[in-house]
Amino acid sequence: MSRIKEFNLPDLGEGLTEGEILSWLVKVGDTIELNQPIVEVETAKAAVEIPAKWAGQVQAIFHPEGTTVEVGTPIIAIDTDPGAGPVESSTTGTPSAHLPTPSAASLAAVEVAPAEGAVEPGLIGGPAPGGRTAVLVGYGPRTTAAKRRPRKGSAPASATAAPPAAPAPVPVPVQAAPASPAVNGNGRVGGPILAKPPVRKLAKDLGVDLVTLTGSGPLGSITREDVQRAAAPGAAEPLTVAASATSAASFGTDREQRIPVKGVRKLTAENMSRSAFTAPHVTEFLTVDVTRAMKALDRLRERREWRDVRVSPLLLVAKAVLLAVRRHPMVNSTWAGDEIVVKEYVNLGIAAATERGLIVPNVKDAGRLTLRELAEALTGLVQTAKTGKTSPADMAGGTLTITNVGVFGVDTGTPILPPGESAILAFGAVREMPWVHKGKVKPRLVTTLGLSFDHRIIDGELGSKFLRDVGDFLTDPEAALLGWT
Repeated sequence: MSRIKEFNLPDLGEGLTEGEILSWLVKVGDTIELNQPIVEVETAKAAVEIPAKWAGQVQAIFHPEGTTVEVGTPIIAIDTDPGAGPVESSTTGTPSAHLPTPSAASLAAVEVAPAEGAVEPGLIGGPAPGGRTAVLVGYGPRTTAAKRRPRKGSAPASATAAPPAAPAPVPVPVQAAPASPAVNGNGRVGGPILAKPPVRKLAKDLGVDLVTLTGSGPLGSITREDVQRAAAPGAAEPLTVAASATSAASFGTDREQRIPVKGVRKLTAENMSRSAFTAPHVTEFLTVDVTRAMKALDRLRERREWRDVRVSPLLLVAKAVLLAVRRHPMVNSTWAGDEIVVKEYVNLGIAAATERGLIVPNVKDAGRLTLRELAEALTGLVQTAKTGKTSPADMAGGTLTITNVGVFGVDTGTPILPPGESAILAFGAVREMPWVHKGKVKPRLVTTLGLSFDHRIIDGELGSKFLRDVGDFLTDPEAALLGWT
């Protein structure tokens, strides 16, 4: 059995077909342990770290950062028995051809390791295990064509001829290529781009192709200043406009930003479009006095057993929704064509805005939780979402959703249903407003709720009663808890 194991990009959940490699957590030559995180991949649902399936030594990385790879495609090769000496073919006894064969361009860019060397084994240009010369990371034949995101200023794929495949390497030193103009952060044709993740993100945001830059940092790495200089107006071509005309209006592609639609944003767009044009949406609004609810939260925070728990108005809204579902279970259901599936459990979704787009993780079977358990679950859910570590499993199976637009100072909205759900509640900002209380106009804390629902399942009467019950709880939560539970 071969020592060299190729690790394929796994299906990270619910039939996803591809993922983008955000960053490699290991490099060629590293010794890794079983289940050690080796790569961070962004899918249509979340960014996740993938652990190693085997322990051993990294022999090859097949796809660089920023590449979109199809599920099932090899992404890394691992030598599972690096202490056994050079890798040999089972038939020839020579270094195995099982490893990817480097392309002509990558071979030409390899430098010969110094005779008295300071080049560390496994580094580019240095001796690799088994007596080979280390080649550039990520080069060699692929079993499938990788999809790359569009880059600003890049030539069409048909305009660039692929280099002819090189024969299998032989143990003869490869001569350094003649000097040529530097075209990337490593100063070599086809070499890996040396840039830290924040610099890569800045380049993506500004629409700058790192391949076109020559780095000014250590070892030719690309710095933030290099990216900002390339993105500055006039960096790509000399100024030809007279100074007197600088105030004239100008427009064109040089003042446009193109953001690839992928990952979470792409999935959100597909889901929202499908939901908006499939389920007949109806939205109702209710403005309620939540002064007593806010005072109840203050008393809750003062209790000794709650002092280490994060308590927010969202907690009471979530509790109100869960209690209202007990009274009106049809709200927690799914339209299945020839039948309506009513769920006896509530996987309560909380819409969360992240750097990668809108996600809706959910608290599983939230109706069985105590108020404190619900508070802890909501806190953990939001904190995980902010770090970008929400797993696909945490976003699957939602039955009813709350979107808290009030944190942005918005009064309310008409939210679109997540696919498969029949209702979503928008919770608006809590504001001090003049309100008629006990026959007098007084300053009170007021919020507006917006409930969107699928009119195939929920008619106006049911939707109105559900929204009314949520509002009643928030108007006087203590009385509602005594009367409803």
